[in-house]
Amino acid sequence: MEVLRLLFNRFFGHFWTSGPSDKNKAMVEYLQQYGIIKSKKVAEVMEAIDRGLFVPAGNPPYVDSPMQIGYNATISAPHMHATCLELLKEHLQPGMHALDVGSGTGYLTACFAMMVGPEGRAVGVEHIPELVTSSIENIKKSAAASLLKEGSLSVHVTDGRLGWPELAPYDAIHVGAAAPEIPQPLVEQLKPGGRMVIPVGTLFQDLKVVDKKLDGSINVRSETSVRYVPLTSRAAQLHNY
Repeated sequence: MEVLRLLFNRFFGHFWTSGPSDKNKAMVEYLQQYGIIKSKKVAEVMEAIDRGLFVPAGNPPYVDSPMQIGYNATISAPHMHATCLELLKEHLQPGMHALDVGSGTGYLTACFAMMVGPEGRAVGVEHIPELVTSSIENIKKSAAASLLKEGSLSVHVTDGRLGWPELAPYDAIHVGAAAPEIPQPLVEQLKPGGRMVIPVGTLFQDLKVVDKKLDGSINVRSETSVRYVPLTSRAAQLHNY
């Protein structure tokens, strides 16, 4: 991943001069070239949802690096978003329900909404009200705007560790911050046959893939080592901010 990041930084920092939509397309093409994006479906949705609309002004949105978004929160690097979309793509079919915990700027929630379509439901939950407000404004500028307006996409203020039971069960759950252990409410809100992707750990973290079998039993495997901000309370996150 580090080699890929260096190539991104060099390419976008020095050589690319076209407009935002072309830069976003080039970002997707590089992720495809280096084997992060494997499917046509993930490539299409990442091209449709322009990352530049979801990164605070003054930051290079198409560089493969996480970015600070305020409130001691970050937006993940493009390769991590692509990785999670690839892991969840079979559980983001039209008509399915998806939950994005720690939705931040709204980028991945918008991607989920595009994949499940107007007949599905994509829900983002975030415990910082200011981020929820700004994420809704970001989504309104994006290709997912109509889904927000029609109600198949929504973002809510709540403690992400509790999920959003009103629209459970979910075929896909993504958690964008590292939990010391997998929160039980999220396991309960995962539909039999569904999948959750969640970073787990404190000092050392692994991206865990949690599959709930049709009989309700759980299978957990580690996908890769990662480094995320912690999944914690609002007060703890804002401490010293």
